[in-house]
Amino acid sequence: MATTTSPATDTALATVTVEVTDLEAAHRFYSAFGVDTLVRLRASEAPSTGFRGFTLALTVSGPATVDGFVSAAVDAGATVLKPATKSLWGYGGVVQAPDGTIWKIATSAKKDTGPATREIDEFVLLIGVEDVKATKQFYVGRGLTVAKSFGGKYVEFAPGESSPVKLALYKRRALAKDLGVPADGTGSHRIALGSTTADTFTDPDGFAWEAAVPSAPQS
Repeated sequence: MATTTSPATDTALATVTVEVTDLEAAHRFYSAFGVDTLVRLRASEAPSTGFRGFTLALTVSGPATVDGFVSAAVDAGATVLKPATKSLWGYGGVVQAPDGTIWKIATSAKKDTGPATREIDEFVLLIGVEDVKATKQFYVGRGLTVAKSFGGKYVEFAPGESSPVKLALYKRRALAKDLGVPADGTGSHRIALGSTTADTFTDPDGFAWEAAVPSAPQS
């Protein structure tokens, strides 16, 4: 494993905006799922087919909590892509929201050490890319800091100080295989990444970045 440090900067991923065709239905789903505070939603009719090239991943404390999130998602209308089960790395499952977004819920623990909770330990946006090393260098050039790097297989960037989301890169086909879906897909990713700076750009795999706008105060 190699660790790389980028030039000093405060550039980081601050927000994730999921684009949906039915905004009201999406709000209901994500509220019931229990992740409405993690993602932003906006209406979009941009054409999109097949695998959108990313997954949103939740890391939680134990298997019972994984089961709780999966059950809440399914009750709210999600489709199970991979049932929650034990693996070499822990325990986890994959679901697809009614809007098409794929979510992975996992834990490194194979046994529960306490009761199920609704707490999320880590929120990760994992994007599938064609060339991990090249995309890593693109982001380093944009000022992101590499926290972990495993050659051309996986890269994880350090989150911002106040950011609830971590960005990671994985080979597109490997990510699709891990999620249990075909790797083919065309059109919009249906997701926008909010930057801690005013930069607006598109990465080598077509993921669009925009300046993160502060959330409106709750009424």
